[in-house]
Amino acid sequence: MKKDQMPSGRRMVLRIAAALGATTTVGLFSVDRAAPPGAPAPSATSPSRPRPAATRAPAPAAGPVAGPRLAPSAYRLQPMTSYAPPRFRRALPPVRQRPFLRVSGTGNTMVLTFDDGPDPRYTPAILATLRQHGVRAMFFVCGEMAVRHPDLLRRMTEDGHVVGNHSWSHPLVPRLPPSRIREELGSTSDVIERTLGAAPLWYRAPYGAWNRLSFEIGAELGMEPLAWTVDTLDWKEPGTSTIVRRVLDGAGPGVVVLSHDAGGDRSQTVRALRTYLPRLLDAGYHITVPRR
Repeated sequence: MKKDQMPSGRRMVLRIAAALGATTTVGLFSVDRAAPPGAPAPSATSPSRPRPAATRAPAPAAGPVAGPRLAPSAYRLQPMTSYAPPRFRRALPPVRQRPFLRVSGTGNTMVLTFDDGPDPRYTPAILATLRQHGVRAMFFVCGEMAVRHPDLLRRMTEDGHVVGNHSWSHPLVPRLPPSRIREELGSTSDVIERTLGAAPLWYRAPYGAWNRLSFEIGAELGMEPLAWTVDTLDWKEPGTSTIVRRVLDGAGPGVVVLSHDAGGDRSQTVRALRTYLPRLLDAGYHITVPRR
């Protein structure tokens, strides 16, 4: 069997699961069936923000030096039956063909998400602002950053935030062979599990670039895919006021907001959060995380 091939039994299970048709709602999230006419939507097949590797934030000089990329533990690549904490559950068949895009449920519920970290220059300030307002968020971390800053992962969970998987090195997933996708997702899940005592139950494809293999392998690892509704485009450093305006203009029931706490200069993101978060709360929005 070639390295990149899946065992025939598992391949057959995934094909059967993928053929079962419509997906179901998990926790608070739902999959958008179709975008309104003329409305832009996060792509499930192509990058949303081309970003050369050179723009990723360099590793800080202080702190432990990361070792080589870790191979995912063999037991992690099993059908979707592993134990999960009672408030969450692992992914179940059928394998999804699109990511979750928004929150389902009643009321003005929104989710704030931060990608690419943790970064000791910006993540602590974001955590402090969220803590000040008693708000929980989701952090989709990259393994190469998480392995350097396990203390920040622990601070996230201590404050009630959800830590998700954003791959190891932020590659363009559709260009990778299956073995590399497994390595990128599996290694990151292992770092999170070793640090926090539980593997992540959510993942997000870098650049929003998903493909069939990423959905299947993510499901094997027990994770659900989450995209976003509002992209702040903070990675372009458009200015604090622009980020604030994009969040407030896009606010609405079920919205998932995409921001970043690493991958470049995120000082504008930090300042914007301090401005728009109290405004969202004053407007009656409930900022939440996925719960069972």
